[in-house]
Amino acid sequence: MFYPFYFDPTYFLVIIGAVLCLLASAKVRSTYSRYQQVRSASGLTGCEAAQRILHYSGINDVRVEHVPGNLTDHYDPRSKVLRLSDSTYNSPSVAAIGVAAHECGHAVQHAKGYAPLSLRSALVPVANFGSTIAWPLIIIGFLFNNQTSSLLITIGIVAFSLAVLFQIVTLPVEFNASSRALAVLGETGMLQTEELSMTRKVLSAAALTYVASAASAILQLLRLVLLSNRRND
Repeated sequence: MFYPFYFDPTYFLVIIGAVLCLLASAKVRSTYSRYQQVRSASGLTGCEAAQRILHYSGINDVRVEHVPGNLTDHYDPRSKVLRLSDSTYNSPSVAAIGVAAHECGHAVQHAKGYAPLSLRSALVPVANFGSTIAWPLIIIGFLFNNQTSSLLITIGIVAFSLAVLFQIVTLPVEFNASSRALAVLGETGMLQTEELSMTRKVLSAAALTYVASAASAILQLLRLVLLSNRRND
């Protein structure tokens, strides 16, 4: 039998990925907390800003709803609902307006048929299935040493690769949504120049979390490939 779960050098790849995610999470929370204290000159709440942006963009079939939690904001393309969290919905801060505008960016992407968003949506069921079956197959494969176990490991790695692909495709979707957000906030005058600079920092920090997640997934995939190759040697 082969046991890959004792400490070996490849664990450093997992550690690096975990550290990146922790640093990115800390960065976005500290940045958001800082600019959550800065009230926008317009006095608009995140909800009001979202409604104005959707109207400005000619989108009339997307609802804006409140969802519990902190930084749980998201756009649901299936039901065409933009959900804003406790820290965004009723807050008039530059951070809240920036986050609301970012989610509106996803709604605009959906309305315009933005290709990376369509690809990401198509990958959701495949990535979920892949991430669900990957680890059971890989673990079972590593516990035994025969041709069938090698096949299980290979299938598991391919399945995990689909989840990694989803993380990679997510990057241009998120970057583009932030670019759209900053552009429309400037065009509509909802935020002044100095406020836009603050919002850019919030959205840039948020983008780091997606970069860190993708990097962590890639490092984990690299580790699995290295372990598989070492097992076959």
